[in-house]
Amino acid sequence: MTLLYSEVEEELRAAVRGLLADRCPPAAVLKRVESDPYDLDLWKTLAGEIGVAGLLIPEQYGGAGASAREAAVVLEELGRGVAPVPFFTSAVLATQALLATGSADLLGGLAEGRTTAALVVSFAASPYRPGRGSSVSLDGGTLSGTVSAVAGAEVADVLLVPVGGELYAVEAADAAVQVVPSLDLTRPVATVTFSASPARSLGPCDLVEVLRSGAGLLASEQLGVAGWCLDTTLAYVKERHQFARPIGSFQAIKHRLADLWLDVVRARAAARAAASDDSAVTVAVAQAWNAGVAVHAAEEALQLHGGIGMTWEHPLHLYLKRAKATETALGTPGDHREALASLADVPAPASLVGEPGPERGQQ
Repeated sequence: MTLLYSEVEEELRAAVRGLLADRCPPAAVLKRVESDPYDLDLWKTLAGEIGVAGLLIPEQYGGAGASAREAAVVLEELGRGVAPVPFFTSAVLATQALLATGSADLLGGLAEGRTTAALVVSFAASPYRPGRGSSVSLDGGTLSGTVSAVAGAEVADVLLVPVGGELYAVEAADAAVQVVPSLDLTRPVATVTFSASPARSLGPCDLVEVLRSGAGLLASEQLGVAGWCLDTTLAYVKERHQFARPIGSFQAIKHRLADLWLDVVRARAAARAAASDDSAVTVAVAQAWNAGVAVHAAEEALQLHGGIGMTWEHPLHLYLKRAKATETALGTPGDHREALASLADVPAPASLVGEPGPERGQQ
């Protein structure tokens, strides 16, 4: 395993970053978050011209046949731009669930960008509690029930619903999707309700594995958020003057930014490891570290930007909200630390014995 980026990965990064800089700078994201958060025109360009929608899909289905490492690079850049596109929900989570089924028609549509899908699982679910927020039952060929906090559902053409170890496809028109208030303005969540909705069985679905792989790749998005916060803050403290000198020249600020740089470097190593090997240990390490680093980087950026960082007009709050939202997505840092302790056979402190934790046997 190497943590270095390949030439192909750097070329992909440059293409995505260039498009986002031209079409979706943070200021543009800020303008649309209260009206129509998702930028589907941008998504069509990313999917059609750069081919990000089919990165994880094998060539036999019309995809690029790339690895998770390439998808991780895209997520880094989308995190840097808090880009309001359904890449993570459709091209990562939903696609990973579909791959095991070999559903050629759906995979082909996703690869070409003609179809957008959403995995109907609560964004608060985790590899340790995969059923959290879901109460869906199968009756013949129909589904009934509700799933809360589903990300990407309102822009999906197809809803992929895991029930009893099987994956079912439901047309979006056959379900009720109600967007609910979300901390992250750039990634809305919705309550999805099925009322005897026609469902097509696609095949087996290992939901724990899908959520684990998704959590590992989410660490790359968190890395992108942290990286933007660090870079933007560094640029600001070089320009902002106080007492006739840049505030970045003050020792206290130097120390804070040096510590933050080390945190981001460690986050990069953890994210790259999880993108190269989505084992339970590497994913738990990546999420236990990166989720907190993204929040810390956004908080440091907010403080070091001073009053301007506290305004709605500055896009910084979008990064803080994205960081806080992903901190509780697909498992909290505490969930992953507890899982890591179990995997490493580290005994729990006596004060925690008997408290609920990750379901053993699902790690």
